[in-house]
Amino acid sequence: MDRTPKQKMLAGELYHPDDPEIQADAGACKAWMVRYNAALGLSPGDRRALLRERFAAVGDESVIRPPFHCDYGLHITLEDHVFLNFGCVILDCAPVHIGARTQIGPGVQILTADHPRDAASREAGLEFARSIRIGRNVWIGGGALILPGVTVGDHAIVGAGSVVTRDVAEGDTVVGNPARPLPRREEA
Repeated sequence: MDRTPKQKMLAGELYHPDDPEIQADAGACKAWMVRYNAALGLSPGDRRALLRERFAAVGDESVIRPPFHCDYGLHITLEDHVFLNFGCVILDCAPVHIGARTQIGPGVQILTADHPRDAASREAGLEFARSIRIGRNVWIGGGALILPGVTVGDHAIVGAGSVVTRDVAEGDTVVGNPARPLPRREEA
């Protein structure tokens, strides 16, 4: 049996994003984002309930400050005590997993969507996506970009404005464009 375009998208294979099932999910997410971003006066618990309507999973005490934007929402998992500040974007064409106690600054973009390097495939409208996994107790500074397929290890720090193009090891601090590890310091 052939895979559907949505199954291909989630498996990291080339797919056409104009597929009716994918477009229905995107349309439902747009309607949900209007509700979420307009509900400024809600308590954290009520806002979490809204997140749970759309996301794969939302842990206790997790918070996303609006405005927030995503493609589908369905492929996003937040563990306990995750915090995303204002203006974050998650393009969740593939699964995005964010570990417990991770803090994400304003304007951060987490981007699973990718495009073929071959011009003919791009012209044909094909896309693909690669999952992103962010570990526990990670700090991502404002304006950082996390690109497709990246894993950020537990206890890592991503400096503000950094462009993360490859995996970040557990406990590393990365900065720059492209992000590179800083030497580790011994703490007293």
